[in-house]
Amino acid sequence: MEDLQQLRQKNLETIFYPKSVAIVGTNKVKGTVPHDILDSILKADFNGIVYPVSPREKSIKGIKAYKYVVDVPDDIDLAILVFPSSVCHMALEQCGQKGIKSVIIISAGYKEVGEAGLKREQQLVAIARKYDMSFIGPNCLGVINTVPETNLNASFAREMPEQGNIGFLSQSGALCTAVLDYASAKHIGFSKFISFGNKADISEIDILYYLMNDEETKVILMYLEEVSDGKALMKAARDVIEKSGKPILIIKSGRTDEGASAAASHTGSLTGKDEICDAAFEQAGIIRCNNIEEMFNKAIAFAYQPPPKSEKIAIITNAGGPGVLTTDAAISTGLKLAKFSEETTSILKKALPATANINNPVDVIGDARSDRYLAAINAAFDDADVAGVFVILTPQSMTDIDTIAADVARIAEGQSKPIYTSFMGQKDVASGIDILQTHKIPHYILPESMCTAFQVVYHFNQNVKTKVRHLSALDNIQVELARKLMDKVHANGRSYIPEVETIEVLETYGLPVPQGKLASTADEAVKIAEEIGYPVVLKVVSDDIIHKSEVKGVELNLGSAKEVKDAWERIHSNVKKAMPDASITGLYVIRMIKGSEEIILGIKRDPSFGPVLMFGLGGIFVEIFKDVSFGVAPLSRDEAMHMLEQTRAFKILKGTRGRNPRDMDSIVDALLRLGQLAVDFPEIEELDINPLFVLDKGQGSVIGDARMILTKTV
Repeated sequence: MEDLQQLRQKNLETIFYPKSVAIVGTNKVKGTVPHDILDSILKADFNGIVYPVSPREKSIKGIKAYKYVVDVPDDIDLAILVFPSSVCHMALEQCGQKGIKSVIIISAGYKEVGEAGLKREQQLVAIARKYDMSFIGPNCLGVINTVPETNLNASFAREMPEQGNIGFLSQSGALCTAVLDYASAKHIGFSKFISFGNKADISEIDILYYLMNDEETKVILMYLEEVSDGKALMKAARDVIEKSGKPILIIKSGRTDEGASAAASHTGSLTGKDEICDAAFEQAGIIRCNNIEEMFNKAIAFAYQPPPKSEKIAIITNAGGPGVLTTDAAISTGLKLAKFSEETTSILKKALPATANINNPVDVIGDARSDRYLAAINAAFDDADVAGVFVILTPQSMTDIDTIAADVARIAEGQSKPIYTSFMGQKDVASGIDILQTHKIPHYILPESMCTAFQVVYHFNQNVKTKVRHLSALDNIQVELARKLMDKVHANGRSYIPEVETIEVLETYGLPVPQGKLASTADEAVKIAEEIGYPVVLKVVSDDIIHKSEVKGVELNLGSAKEVKDAWERIHSNVKKAMPDASITGLYVIRMIKGSEEIILGIKRDPSFGPVLMFGLGGIFVEIFKDVSFGVAPLSRDEAMHMLEQTRAFKILKGTRGRNPRDMDSIVDALLRLGQLAVDFPEIEELDINPLFVLDKGQGSVIGDARMILTKTV
């Protein structure tokens, strides 16, 4: 980490574990933020010294108040600023003079209100840098640390949450209060709870690194409204997962992108912000969630139970229908039903009535009481093929719900296998659910949620947490030659770069370029065709024409000199009719490729994540079928292959219905080289290779067409 990052980590420790806190700008008016912050700290039984700072009051809640923070005679670890934004900078300046290094700025009225607020925010940052201070906020709810030796509720949340091993951080303070209320009802506890607001100084990246080393935190949850530095977020997530093994679950709002204008390339029009976010999160090992309920359904599975060693589950139920529903949900999410051993079957046969189903799923029958559940659950846990147990309960008149819930909690203690529950219903099962949640047994309203949570935990522990990322070294890359070609393009002041020049650049990075040349006359086109061999393709080359097929500027499968000359005339005639003012540089003559699959590769520059690669089904229908996937450059070989696997085109490339398998290794290689090109040349805004003709396995691939769009200023 850099010095500033190290400073923030040190000061974050004091934010979470202060021995003394000053509430700067507090008052006696109940129901106001300045009052309620002080009230929250006192109600939580903070294990430190509290100093109210209020220009108008001599004491608040029986505690001596100081006019200014510099008047406090003792050292202060943490200052919480609740003054109006118009004077907050003066209070922060005094904190610096006092030697306070850690600050939470609750006050609003900064960049969220416009340009004037942004200037006030920048003023805060300048003061913090001057005194080596670090601050969370402004415009935030505050910070909570539930560890008993601290008991810090430096927020205006209604109540202190239960202690737990989940760390939660959010850009939205309002969402924080909703999350705390949701969690309280389900007895979900937190280790640290952070509202970081405008993140003018300390950001979510800093907090991720802090929670990585926090012994109290086992799972990290985050709500983001914007990803300001996607590269840093991906790196932080990879570091957290690799070094601590802690899962990161994120809700990122703004899935829709209304008003996005169509781009000049296929890649530009197909690459939405949310698709990039999905790809980047998955690539970094982040688990993306759609809403609070989904996030906590997965979080409690990570936080409460040991991870499963396989995808094989046992289902215990007292009703056939819910057992079938859970089975269907399990199979559809990739789980498997465990096969019981003869010993397990024998135990179940003895313990359950003759009408019970002793196969998996186990139906203990509707009149079952706790003894049958107890026998079935124990037998399932003891079976070697079972990696986890699902307990389903429907309330019958004889069902001793609370006893069964208590038994489940007792059995789960000390187990190396996870147990998940679904007590179906609402009123009758409420007390049983409360027992389960109090004892940290994951409970789910729907079987689908239970199965998804199990699968996510298994996948993370088996695949994500253990994955080692290797970036391949690439040969045959001529960076200096590529730079000369790009400089030549820049000298002409153009942003749209047509096919011939784009292919020249791609060739310097070892991509499979076609045999062909640019022709300025029909006779020259014939000469080139005879040199490279028939059949050939003719394509118009013009700075004014982006989509050649739309102006009938492409002629395929030309097998003789006469066909080439006739095609030459047709193309010029077509272009003149469609775009009379277009300037034609010439026609590109290339060898016709037959017997291949057409795919598309592309580059798109994202303002947060940087260069993003696209792969998908190519040709003229790419924007209709939209069978595409994305990855953030640079890619590892495994990540590039995963991009292929995510699409329907993958099955075609593997070979199906008598079709030969195609050379997917050449696609992976092309993606890696495109990624390196995008990293080396940040002026590339968009780039399309469409199509890339993929030949049979072992025979490589060939670029069919390509174009590039550069930023106007580099």
